Amino acid sequence: MTPAAAVRDAAIAALVAFGLFAMMVGLRTDVSPAGGLFLRQRWADVALLCGIVFAGRLALTLWLGRLALLRPSTGPTPLTLQLQWLGRLFAPAMLAAALVLPFIPGIGRYELDIGILVLTYVMLGWGLNIVVGLAGLLDLGYVAFYAIGAYSYALLAQYFGLSFWICLPLAGILAAFWGVILGFPVLRLRGDYLAIVTLAFGEIIRVVLINWASLTGGPNGISGIPRPSFFGLPFSMSGGEGSFAGFFGLEPSPSHRVIFLYYLIFFLALLTNWVTIRLRRQPLGRAWEALREDEIACRSLGINIRDTKLSAFAIGAMFGGFAGAFFATRQAFVSPESFTFIESAIILAIVVLGGLGSQVGVAVAALVMIGGFEVFRNLEEWRMLVFGAAMVLIMVLRPRGLVGTRTPTIALKEKRIIGKDLVGEGRG
Repeated sequence: MTPAAAVRDAAIAALVAFGLFAMMVGLRTDVSPAGGLFLRQRWADVALLCGIVFAGRLALTLWLGRLALLRPSTGPTPLTLQLQWLGRLFAPAMLAAALVLPFIPGIGRYELDIGILVLTYVMLGWGLNIVVGLAGLLDLGYVAFYAIGAYSYALLAQYFGLSFWICLPLAGILAAFWGVILGFPVLRLRGDYLAIVTLAFGEIIRVVLINWASLTGGPNGISGIPRPSFFGLPFSMSGGEGSFAGFFGLEPSPSHRVIFLYYLIFFLALLTNWVTIRLRRQPLGRAWEALREDEIACRSLGINIRDTKLSAFAIGAMFGGFAGAFFATRQAFVSPESFTFIESAIILAIVVLGGLGSQVGVAVAALVMIGGFEVFRNLEEWRMLVFGAAMVLIMVLRPRGLVGTRTPTIALKEKRIIGKDLVGEGRG
């Protein structure tokens, strides 16, 4: 593209930005000191945003054009090989950093809470990655299984007095059961129709939780959910012999419980990752990937489509139920407000931005999205704008996600690799 055409394209992008920002940013209603409302104009902010869009679009167009001219015809560049070598060390480095995070000097209660939240979304992203990334089934109601797991633990602990360690597998089993129930009506649906039905399922669960007040507490939720114990030792602030601190001879501190919760969700996430990787290398995982690429060809090869889809829904829902049970015991309170559609959208965005089928990519995307919310918290109303712009930029520059490649599922005898680079995901 010539420089004149690039400038014209950037000017059109800036004009579209002006049409979007003129009403959203340029005009705002504020409360007058004398009472009532008045219209405040912020055209300088609109001009600044349009200028940023113009400069960003121009730089992007020129950069992509230059890459097209410099792109080699065959073989990876030395820089690409170096980045691939560094990528092999990235996942172990992230794992080691997460393992020692609570003991890093300067890490306090706030940072640990953020770490717990990030790991929870990593686990949810890995669970949804089975359904969306591996099996290719667009699920917009994944938060329903998250809610089922949370309320399963809350109700079992409240009415039957069961401990967290007994309720955790039960919550996963119940969530998997509802995953199968969702899977049966959508066996013949694909694409947008499948997304609409799964979205409706998530809303049905939320509405049931709100209206079945005699069981779920309705909008008020369920409070007083018991905390998990360490092999029967509660994290009591009294520090007696029957508590965690008393058994290990430590001073009673609320940080012990936070660190324990951090490592609990850390190992639950690792379990999710390990099971997913193992299943992906099994015939079931290959059937998921075949289903994702072409359902008709998959059926012609004799693969049982029904069992393949139901297993993806059930296993993905099971890990969502595990995460929901952990959420309930961590918060000691659950309500329908925690399981809205926006949660499903965030989890799906983590999977897509990270790279469909990529375990490391999902972890990186969860860290960027959930941690990024906290980094830009001081921006207040501009936070969502910055966040949305970053997501658009990632999808333009990296349509396959942050980590668009992964270890190939199989390799032929002639050493020809069949991996994710051979499919057209993210390219329309």
